[in-house]
Amino acid sequence: MNYSDYQSGIYAQGMFANMLPEVTTDLAGLEEKAAATLSPDALGYIVPSAGSGATARANRAAFDKWQIVPRMLRGSAERDLSCTVLGTDMPAPVLIAPVGVQQLAHPDGELATARAATALGLTYTHSTAATHSFEQVAEASGTGSRWYQLYWPTDRDVCISFLKRAKDSGFTTLVVTLDTGVLGWRPKDLDRGYLPFLVNTGLANYLTDPAFLAGLSKPVEQDPAAATARWIGMFPHVGLAWSDLPFLREHWDGPIVLKGICCVEDARLAVDAGMDGIIVSNHGGRQIDGARGSLDALPAIATAVGGQIAVLFDSGVRTGADLFKALALGADAVLIGRPFLYGLALAGQSGVEQVMRSLLAEFDITLALSGYGSPAELGPSSLLPA
Repeated sequence: MNYSDYQSGIYAQGMFANMLPEVTTDLAGLEEKAAATLSPDALGYIVPSAGSGATARANRAAFDKWQIVPRMLRGSAERDLSCTVLGTDMPAPVLIAPVGVQQLAHPDGELATARAATALGLTYTHSTAATHSFEQVAEASGTGSRWYQLYWPTDRDVCISFLKRAKDSGFTTLVVTLDTGVLGWRPKDLDRGYLPFLVNTGLANYLTDPAFLAGLSKPVEQDPAAATARWIGMFPHVGLAWSDLPFLREHWDGPIVLKGICCVEDARLAVDAGMDGIIVSNHGGRQIDGARGSLDALPAIATAVGGQIAVLFDSGVRTGADLFKALALGADAVLIGRPFLYGLALAGQSGVEQVMRSLLAEFDITLALSGYGSPAELGPSSLLPA
């Protein structure tokens, strides 16, 4: 079965059962649809980016700099999109990106997303800033593959505890986010004075952690403000250095991926540090205003370190054609963030599944129409500068 069969099913249901998609198949239009359903606080937190939004615009503009070059009479009736990334078998080179505070989009939050990922066979990546704990998400994920994204706390005991809980809960790969030592300047949140963490929303991993709770004099329910203050003392961590990475190796025996790499020099330092992979990412434009688009950074980084470590990608991906371009420019796999979150906002677990099926179907169709039977066949020659 090809992912493109999802399209055939939609047409059949529409023509013979009068059933239309619950969530739009216009992937580029998802944001507008989701925005109409989100509360003002959720809308302001989820959709906008840092500062003027220049980095988010650069992310999208970077994709428009490349055009796909279709090849004829060389297609495959059956495509194989499967791959293995850092020991994780995947049906396609696509993962669910770590996104925090998912209950802002839907009451089920990360549980719905984890269930959707398992239903599709995709890898779910759990954020430290989640509204459900490691253990809750692992139960929802069941037999699905899952990775853990670490916001490195200043308290080493809490960090060790997080790593142990993640490992005990079946998370196999550690994703360390490097670009969020402090929150970016986000006017939409600032103008509303809104930060969900200050009312302990998005702190489920902390509030269920024995090392975190050991630093409180009272239970969280008796003094929630003290828990918030303890979190504030350990989340901003701008002092991390490359010399800190061996600490992770001491406490994590699986693959380690560094997220937020945007230049060749840092990619090479990741190799030198013995990391297993990197994610070329600018946090979807949410951290630094005026930074380069992630896709602009990808080709040189992939050329410099590809084959030595895994090179993954996120930021700005909205469509199947975007997936095609990122893989052609050197990514081993692509993480999807806002699109699945918009699906979550529109229809919960079903919305996540529909968005990801649409994304995979469009990618499969783009692959087939361009003359390829597998993402492994893609390369720089699959594209031309616009």
